[in-house]
Amino acid sequence: MRDVQNEIDYRKIEIDKVGVKNLKYPIVLLDKANDKQHTVASINMYVNLPHQFRGTHMSRFIEILNKYRREIDIHNMGNIMKEMKENLHAESAHLEIEFPYFIEKSAPVSGAKSLMGYQCKFIGELNHRIKLSLEITIPIQTVCPCSKEISDRGAHNQRGIIRVMLQFKGFLWIEDVIELLEDCASGTVYSLLKREDEKYVTEKSYDNPAFVEDVVRNVALKLEQVENILSYQVEVETCESIHNHEAYACIVRDQ
Repeated sequence: MRDVQNEIDYRKIEIDKVGVKNLKYPIVLLDKANDKQHTVASINMYVNLPHQFRGTHMSRFIEILNKYRREIDIHNMGNIMKEMKENLHAESAHLEIEFPYFIEKSAPVSGAKSLMGYQCKFIGELNHRIKLSLEITIPIQTVCPCSKEISDRGAHNQRGIIRVMLQFKGFLWIEDVIELLEDCASGTVYSLLKREDEKYVTEKSYDNPAFVEDVVRNVALKLEQVENILSYQVEVETCESIHNHEAYACIVRDQ
């Protein structure tokens, strides 16, 4: 049978990334409270394509992923990418595994429990060496310090996110990162709140106004205290409630 992908391409243009994207796949993760957590990931798998090849073999990505279907986590991403390079005769490999991660969270006053979802992503690159990162997006609330200062009644507040991308050595619990950083804003976000909880959250946020600049610096200070974090990128973004724009701040610290 004719192998069209392996035919010679005479345009002599290398492709940086080629592969499969947005593949939905069940995965099992370590859970600090419950040992394991089952979730569904959106997976991207790419390799580079040397200039002499017309195409890559898309089915091989799925075959490799299926081989590791019960063992997909940050610890074996290196092995998956090595197989991608070898099976597809590539010089580099890239793997992204994005998934919702759920943590049981108690309301601050009533103690009412509910599941809170956090969007997370493992990112892997393999060139001459393996580079692994963990990305976590944490919902937050901010109260504007300027609005509070100049207003006779109240202050505008809004939902936002903290997004961190971390490179680290050893092991890092997703739960520990979230717990460390949630309090860096004016207030935290919950799935379930009773009236007494709403009163507490509203007043606590009002007493702790913060610009995105304040939040991103608070996060950086917390991350600097974690010894096994090697480098990080922090982004803070708020969907402003009275402005027709979003507020944004970012800090990058490389190795």
